[in-house]
Amino acid sequence: MLPIKPFPRLCLGAENLVIERGGRRLVSGLSFRVDAGEALVVTGPNGAGKSTLLRVLAGLLPQASGALKIEGLAADDEADPGQNAHYVGHADATKGALTARENLEFWGAMLRREGFDGVSPDAALERLSIAHAATFPAAYLSAGQKRRLALARLLVAPRPVWILDEPATALDAATQDRLAAIMKEHLGAGGLIVAATHAPLGLTNARELRLGAAA
Repeated sequence: MLPIKPFPRLCLGAENLVIERGGRRLVSGLSFRVDAGEALVVTGPNGAGKSTLLRVLAGLLPQASGALKIEGLAADDEADPGQNAHYVGHADATKGALTARENLEFWGAMLRREGFDGVSPDAALERLSIAHAATFPAAYLSAGQKRRLALARLLVAPRPVWILDEPATALDAATQDRLAAIMKEHLGAGGLIVAATHAPLGLTNARELRLGAAA
């Protein structure tokens, strides 16, 4: 278990959220609340808008209308969820010419925020069972190893909010168990998680938000 400094007690909220892509309305009038220590698992069929919703939460896409906010931050901090979140999407966001360690060093330097102390790249790689590949160029890693590397950046530059799109993709059973343990530790430290998935994540107390099929 890695040492995790407790996060401030935050709440991620959406109110009457409307999301459109390509002229189609995917989400309409959606409201939810995720408190510190909670996980919200977004489910639904392909095309229901799960990935789009997560990108909106991460600040990568605009909503058509409605409000998104984080409550519980200091007055001088950002209330935008995207500024206080880690987003791990379908793409692993690794630089093939850099080694696994160099990729994490880059992400650690780019994403680190004052007051949120992460672990070293080597400790993060060890936790995700990829320490043996620390000096390998990312381009040489398997799909499962690249996924582990992408997830390792959650540990080198902590954020209270994790937004995860199919985080267990390409992971073997043992690494899925490690990921579940890491997510539980994050929740135990007062973090919160919103994850889209078609498969169980091992979070027994997670709430479900099911999106309907796209029209």
